[in-house]
Amino acid sequence: MYPFRIILLYLGWTLLWVAVQTALLWSVEVPWRTALTDALLTNALLVGGGYAMGTGLRYYQPSMRQLAYLFGWSLGLAGISMLLFDFIVSRLFPADEVYLAFVEATLPVRVVFGWLMVLLVLLLNWMWFYTREWQQDEARKAATEKMVREAELHSLRQQLQPHFLFNSLNSISALVGARPEQARKMIMQLSDFLRGTLRNDDQQQVSLADELEHLELYLEIEKVRFGHRLQAAIEVQGEAMHMRLPALLLQPVVENAIKFGLYDTIGDTVISIKAIAHDHHLQLQVQNPYDPATAQPQHGTGFGLSSVQRRLYLLYARHDLLQTQQQENQFITRIKIPQKL
Repeated sequence: MYPFRIILLYLGWTLLWVAVQTALLWSVEVPWRTALTDALLTNALLVGGGYAMGTGLRYYQPSMRQLAYLFGWSLGLAGISMLLFDFIVSRLFPADEVYLAFVEATLPVRVVFGWLMVLLVLLLNWMWFYTREWQQDEARKAATEKMVREAELHSLRQQLQPHFLFNSLNSISALVGARPEQARKMIMQLSDFLRGTLRNDDQQQVSLADELEHLELYLEIEKVRFGHRLQAAIEVQGEAMHMRLPALLLQPVVENAIKFGLYDTIGDTVISIKAIAHDHHLQLQVQNPYDPATAQPQHGTGFGLSSVQRRLYLLYARHDLLQTQQQENQFITRIKIPQKL
């Protein structure tokens, strides 16, 4: 169906040409009543026929190479419309021989004019349905891409959770016999952490304050595993605390820092987390000790960072939002989160 504004456009165009044609006929001494009837009948036949045929384009859309069919259809319809017009006016004005002779003399011109009018209506119809179909295809494509993107984001999350969960359960199992109170505490912390994980959607934007609160739960669980060796230093610029980022983005980054900072080094390890606001971006930095002599090269930057980089691309369509750097015995991960203006 056509929107109401399109129908009004057709009516406005028809009335405009009725006025123009009436004025032209009156200028060549056709009585104004006859001229008005001529114009109304001509345009009603042409626009009505063109509209009806154009509506058929809703079910059959010729390609760009088949536009010649529109020219043929419009010419045939114009000829039929003018023959019908000639038949009707001969019944409406049987005694006006001068006007009927004028109609017969101008019939070829009327066919050409009618052809142009019908062709215009058909082209407008074709463009309308072609544009609408293209928009619908784009909308379906966008919806499909969104579903694929959401499925991939969910898959990335699901691949990260089991690894952490298994490690936590192993730690709880080790604590049950020796330190049952600590085991119960860790179970409660793990429960709170997983509840927050399930509550947050992959594309949900949360404040940095909320993200750090959830991260603290994760760090408390990891501190049970690693004891005094694991220490975290969090430094946040005041303005950055209220900026937004995708939920649960920091946890896999910090997990990667713990993995390389504690597994490949000895002694106490400080994981440094900094956040600042700069140039309409939330800039995050996670830094951990890194010993090239003991690090295992095959680990690379780990699945955690690659999944975060992929997630950032799916959300922001940018490849430059996550960068890593090795400075002497430190491994630094920097993340930029664009903020809505």
